[in-house]
Formats: sequence, structure tokens, C-alpha cells
Amino acid sequence: MATLPTPRGTLTAHRPLADLTWLRVGGPADWLFQPADEQDLADFLRDLDPGVAVFPMGVGSNLIVRDGGLRAVVIRLGRSFNGIEVAGDRVTAGAAALDAHVARQAAAAGRDLTFLRTIPGSIGGAVRMNAGCYGRYVADVLAEVRAVTRDGRVVTIPAADLNLRYRQSDLPQGWVVTNATFRAPPGEPEALAARMDEQVARRDASQPVRDRSAGSTFRNPVGHSSTGRPDDTHELKAWAVIDRAGMRGARLGGAQMSEMHANFLINTGGATAAELEELGEMVRKRVSETQGIALEWEIMRVGEPAA
Repeated sequence: MATLPTPRGTLTAHRPLADLTWLRVGGPADWLFQPADEQDLADFLRDLDPGVAVFPMGVGSNLIVRDGGLRAVVIRLGRSFNGIEVAGDRVTAGAAALDAHVARQAAAAGRDLTFLRTIPGSIGGAVRMNAGCYGRYVADVLAEVRAVTRDGRVVTIPAADLNLRYRQSDLPQGWVVTNATFRAPPGEPEALAARMDEQVARRDASQPVRDRSAGSTFRNPVGHSSTGRPDDTHELKAWAVIDRAGMRGARLGGAQMSEMHANFLINTGGATAAELEELGEMVRKRVSETQGIALEWEIMRVGEPAA
């Protein structure tokens, strides 16, 4: 194993990751690095052997870590990266700030980022995945991001350079977002708070928020009509095609497709990462066989299977 730089933050060898993911599965990372601040992160990456893989990890809300763990340095940002500032129409949030907290603090200042309220996870992941809800996406409001490159440079990236699109961006592998600045439209704080309350109520009524899940399992398929025939103007919902395939409530070991929302993969207790991923692949196969639609994973799957 390569010799690692000595940071000011916390560096832990062979750190199990299961307790850091919402699905509570996954083997250990070779190393877990929690930097003290941005400069500590930049120095560490600058001095780290270029051959060592780096994996930035948020709060694990949209992630399956395989049972064999990760052969990488996993970087997890903490309190030094969760500040939120509002100045005029600009809202700047640290990458570790929770999406819901950013939405609430912006609303209190009369700025509308309400779509973030029900998106699980933190701002760094929201940027990387162009998170969205209720017809609005990060791409609609993002001005720029600040990041540390794999070789330790601190850079500011205009939103246009990220090529944000449905659940994707061109943020280079190994780069770590440290904060993001949004241009947030104005709104009355009371009206924005009421809208967020209504969004939370809608979510709680339709999604298994009390179960161990990782949010939506598959991306909504684009380019198919309700019969499965190509149609560039139509967008289906992943839960609907899973339902039609008869996979609502399907189980494998401790893994299950939720009865409440067919596009939520849940750990009912004791599931392995392998069971969760295999059940997801069973769903994809069944949807393809019955409707000719190729579902794409929205949950990120990383690491190695168990030996």
C-alpha cells in the first residue's frame, strides 16, 4: 500500500463504510480522509501518489458500496464545509451542507431554492448529479462551484463548464467540490416555507421515508411512449414501468423494491450490497423483457464484491 501524506485532518485505515450510507451496506475503504479545511484537502491531494484512487463521498444517500469495499482514499467533508451564506440573490453553500438545510436557510432570507428541500443528500452530490425535483434542477440556478482538483489545485468552475444534464455532469473524476454558489430567485419567506411544507407532505405520502433506502433507484426512461415504442417527446416514470413489469414489492434476501414506491430499493434488515444490486439487476432485466426499456441506475454503485 502506498505511503500517504500526513494531513491535519483525520485519516483512518480500513474504515468500514456501511454506517456512512443510507442503505447501511458496504465493505471498508482502504482509507477514509476527513480534511480539516480546504487547504488541508488541497495539500493532501497535491502530495498523494497520483496512482492512488480518490472517491469523494457525501452523506451516502444515493450510494451502494459493494461488500468488498473500496480500494481508494474516500474523502468525506465535515463541518468546515457546511456553511451557508446568502448575499443578495447569491446563495453559497458548502459541499457538506444538506440540501434541505440550504433550502430552508435560503427561504428564510427570501430566496427560492425550495426544490432542494426534499432531495436527500448534500450540495456536493447535488452538483455532481444535477439533482432536481418538481421540475427544477441544480442546472437552473447554479452559478459556479469551487473545487479541489486531483493534483491539489483550488479552482472555480462556471456552471456552464460542467455540462449539467439529467443526473450527470462533466465534473472530472477525483475532483472534490468544496462549495457551490446559486442564483436564487426572490420569494416571500412565508410562502416559500408553506411550499416546502407541502412538498414534504407529498413526499411522505408517496415515498418510504422511514425505510432504509437510497432514494430513486433508476433514472426515469426518456424516449418511450407508454407502450414502450420510441417517442422522443415522452418521458415515462421509472416506478410505472417497474410496476407494469410486476416488480413492485419484489424481494431478494433482505433487499426489496418498496411496496409504497416501486422505484425505491430498500434494505429491510440484514441485506448485503450484493443482494441489493442483484435485485436491481433483476428489475432491469424484467423491465427490458416486458417493455423493451433499458432502465439506467440512478444509485451510484462503487467498490468490489466480497471475496
